[in-house]
Amino acid sequence: MSLTVHTEQRGDVVVVSVAGELDMATAPQLQDQITDLLDKGRSRLVFDLADVSFCDSTGLSVFVRAKNSCDEAGGVVRLAAPQRGVLRILEVSGLVEVLQTYPTVDEAVAGDETPATP
Repeated sequence: MSLTVHTEQRGDVVVVSVAGELDMATAPQLQDQITDLLDKGRSRLVFDLADVSFCDSTGLSVFVRAKNSCDEAGGVVRLAAPQRGVLRILEVSGLVEVLQTYPTVDEAVAGDETPATP
């Protein structure tokens, strides 16, 4: 399965909508998109994961690298609407504690101080 990535500017936040399987074969495509956004000074990112059906450790590492880069730039990374399987991977890996995860894109964009795990 392929991966599609679309971006949408919402105020000072860029929503990065990801669809498909995020794995070793497709993670570089998402990493390239993130690098492009960071190069343009966009460091407040929300990843809409509602249409991500699978994510392996390579995909997780893309989110961790994005978080580290955005933190350095004074920005933030938030995850939104992960499907049950992707949420389980985040929980098992411990990354749900590191990567702010919200049940909806709107909540992630608003970025309230108390992220809620879906």
